[in-house]
Amino acid sequence: MNEDQIKTYLKENDITKIKFAFADIDGVLRGKVIHHKKFIDGLKQGYGFCDVVFGWDSSDACYDNVQLTGWHTGYPDRPCRVDLSTFRTIPWNENTPFFLGDFSNDEGEDLPACSRSLLKRIAKQCETMGYHPEFAQEFEWFNFRETPESLQDKGFANMENLTPGMFGYSILRTSLEDDFYNDLFNLLYEFNVPLEGLHTETGPGVYEAAIMHDHVLAAADKAVLFKTAVKEIAYKHGIMATFMAKWNENLPGCSGHIHQSLWNKDQTKNLFYNAADENDMSDLHKQYLAGQLYCLPHILPMYAPTVNSYKRLVEGAWAPTTITWGVDNRTTALRVLHPSEAYTRLETRIPGSDTNPYLAMAAALASGLYGIENKLELKITATTGNGYQDKRNGSLAPNLLEAATMMKNSPLAKELFGEAFVDHFTNTRLWEWRQFGKSVTDWELKRYFEII
Repeated sequence: MNEDQIKTYLKENDITKIKFAFADIDGVLRGKVIHHKKFIDGLKQGYGFCDVVFGWDSSDACYDNVQLTGWHTGYPDRPCRVDLSTFRTIPWNENTPFFLGDFSNDEGEDLPACSRSLLKRIAKQCETMGYHPEFAQEFEWFNFRETPESLQDKGFANMENLTPGMFGYSILRTSLEDDFYNDLFNLLYEFNVPLEGLHTETGPGVYEAAIMHDHVLAAADKAVLFKTAVKEIAYKHGIMATFMAKWNENLPGCSGHIHQSLWNKDQTKNLFYNAADENDMSDLHKQYLAGQLYCLPHILPMYAPTVNSYKRLVEGAWAPTTITWGVDNRTTALRVLHPSEAYTRLETRIPGSDTNPYLAMAAALASGLYGIENKLELKITATTGNGYQDKRNGSLAPNLLEAATMMKNSPLAKELFGEAFVDHFTNTRLWEWRQFGKSVTDWELKRYFEII
């Protein structure tokens, strides 16, 4: 809908309130409900939002190492502008009208920390090069028969999984929670976040969903909305959903794989496909893949943004640890799929379900375009066996400190995303590491409390 159509819709349906939100640096949706008159009045200039939302972490603790905002700036308002193309209604909340927003204006970005604004810029660069970026993200997550209050009371210990046992791809296990399972699929569809597939994964109470592919910005919008929507729908059923990358050392982690391909502008030709190639890969596809391999060590925190991310990236746990690629190989960082011309694509397997989709997709697209712009050769041969053992091109950084430090000092990262974004983002990751470093964990108490 355009602006006039939106206004007509609000008037004809006697709408009194509108909800809007935007993603912070961690991909957490921040927003509010506003009166319909305030919504209409702000369509041009935006809605003032305290920029502390980019100056604190996921626990609302203020950073002490960023320049963009802080006590030194007085935490002023910044104009958040809604994107009318994101209009949808919330079917589990009185069909309240909902919009996504960001902190960019007609001239481009005006807040370097805004992840959606960053992805818009990268997408525009892609389109200027003559390509249509088609993306999708899939997520795994664990469900618990808990509430926010019960988790606090338990100290996040002895949590009750939604269902017991290891039941990957189980038709049986989902029947135990038909109401929740059906609500996920149906309500997400009504929310304009259609799923390609939904099933159990291996683990107690773990589900996996693949979101239908779309233009990269719309795909990231849907991915961000998916995570919050799943949590809200779960609340309605007395269930807690977590998208932590690794909540339990003895269970598989939760992935957030990204599928991608480039098409011509009218979307009639998959530019990654070449029937004459052994693996149906075009030269463009190989350059794009080479770009991702080359840039990966420099931008890893955009795929693995939390301390917990690196607990998932371990050998033999269905997550990559080396800088590798392969054809339909689930042990490599990058996986080439070519079942048909329409579905020939690249899967970036590093991201976990804890990613900010805007940043993860921006990282994948920008690094792929870097390979195309610089005509990088795909010199690394495909891994045909165990990718964990193929360390010819190096391994992923083992923790957030090393990954964030490398990105902070990387001229390549700054070339791809701009110095202001890299400085802000990497400082927030280094803050995250410092918070972890000073905490006393259950592991330490169990190991040292009595014996030392």
